Amino acid sequence: MRTQNKRIKLLCLFLMTVPALSYTQVANYSKERASTHQELPDDSYLQNTHDQRNAKAGYVKKGASFFTIQVNVNASGGNILGDAANEPSLGIDPTNPDNMVIGWRQFDNINSNFRQAGYGYTSDAGQSWTFPGVIEPGVFRSDPVLDSDSDGNIYYNSLTANGSVYSCQVFKSTTGGALWDPGVDANGGDKQWMVIDKTDDGVGEGNIYSFWTSYYSMCYPDFFTRSIDGGNSFENCEVVDGNPYWGTMAVGPDGELYIVGAVPWDGLVVVKSTTAQNPGFPVYWDFDQQVEMDGYLTMQVAVNPAGLLGQAYIDVDRSEGPGRGNVYVLASMARISTGDPGDVMFARSTDGGQTWSAPLRINDNPGNYNIQWFGTMSVAPNGRIDAVWLDTRDALPGTYFSSLYYSFSDDQGESWSVNQRLSDAFDPHLGWPQQDKMGDYFDMESDETSAHLAWANTFNGEQDVYYGHIIPQYVAIEDPEKQNLLSLTNYPNPFVDQTTIRYTIPSSS
Repeated sequence: MRTQNKRIKLLCLFLMTVPALSYTQVANYSKERASTHQELPDDSYLQNTHDQRNAKAGYVKKGASFFTIQVNVNASGGNILGDAANEPSLGIDPTNPDNMVIGWRQFDNINSNFRQAGYGYTSDAGQSWTFPGVIEPGVFRSDPVLDSDSDGNIYYNSLTANGSVYSCQVFKSTTGGALWDPGVDANGGDKQWMVIDKTDDGVGEGNIYSFWTSYYSMCYPDFFTRSIDGGNSFENCEVVDGNPYWGTMAVGPDGELYIVGAVPWDGLVVVKSTTAQNPGFPVYWDFDQQVEMDGYLTMQVAVNPAGLLGQAYIDVDRSEGPGRGNVYVLASMARISTGDPGDVMFARSTDGGQTWSAPLRINDNPGNYNIQWFGTMSVAPNGRIDAVWLDTRDALPGTYFSSLYYSFSDDQGESWSVNQRLSDAFDPHLGWPQQDKMGDYFDMESDETSAHLAWANTFNGEQDVYYGHIIPQYVAIEDPEKQNLLSLTNYPNPFVDQTTIRYTIPSSS
């Protein structure tokens, strides 16, 4: 009897230690994975010494459903030889969408991985771009994240490092990106993201939220901050439940804040706060919910050896339609069930992030060997969901040539359009600036009729940043009773030398 009691006690003691050991192992794995990917100053700054006399005009491609134009160009609109630009982010003025700003990692000379906060702006709906230079010449900067407030001001969140100590500053432009203020300290750390509340007359309108990787935080173990005074100052750091990293943020129609990111195991974690919007309340997290995606975020894949396969995106339906309040997540993920090196995976929640649908594969290519990377998502004001990614399905054997692909859903993610190839294929291994990657992400925003994309490619034989304008192609035949008016729209409007006209004709006409 004594022996049996002793065994029971030993078994109970063992079982009590298992959760602690498992948690420690999980935490160590999470830290190991996140810690293998960080941005630190390495090389010294090198000026661009290339002879620019043979520079060609910046790359432009115009089509019925896709227009793209190079952003990092000289004063004449020509390509700049010998530099590199990647990891772009986009800010659009909601009071005048013709005004847009794109920020990126600017490498003046590809013989050095020293990077700065590059930016370009447009006032003609992306038909032409001005690239004045960098926000702070000679200062190491990385991980650009841009957004706008309801008044049309543009904010640029930028990471820097002093040795191994990270910090972020947020710069503000009231001139559509032409001029920037000196910047405000915003705490921060590696792989930060930022979102601004644009809820009409919401209690949190104008709030700025940011989070980053906890393991590279200037205020570890905390890794979240907010500004409740329009970016004039940022509050002390706080912890985010669930410890997400490599992710993004979104604000819902009622001002609720969502964060998505990687977790130590497969899938994603979504974190929600309904108090962050209220300046008079501390930030509390309602819950952190695991999302099964049949895959995991990863890095150091052959197509982007020193970078991510992609980060996680989250967005919310803010329309007045049946999907209002739906929450969506999308990411390029290494698959578990099939072993596919990278698929664009999607899931949705219809109850504010508490429960999630089964994961859905968006790319429709056959087989499980092509790589779909840099999956990027945004939701239009009418509820349409737009998704883009880079895809190797058109590559010759033994290469990683990638093309830009697009798909959309207008039924709250239940079904998706046939994948559409938007661009020619390019070699993502060209033009590495002493860093074997083409950045870690793209950025996109959607309006009622189109999507606006900040992306990078190597069409010029080097890494450059581009603006893309995507118009969804509807091919289904609708019930004639549902259409009784002629609809005619053009974009951009006004335009310089070319515009795209989109029309809908009643079937009875």
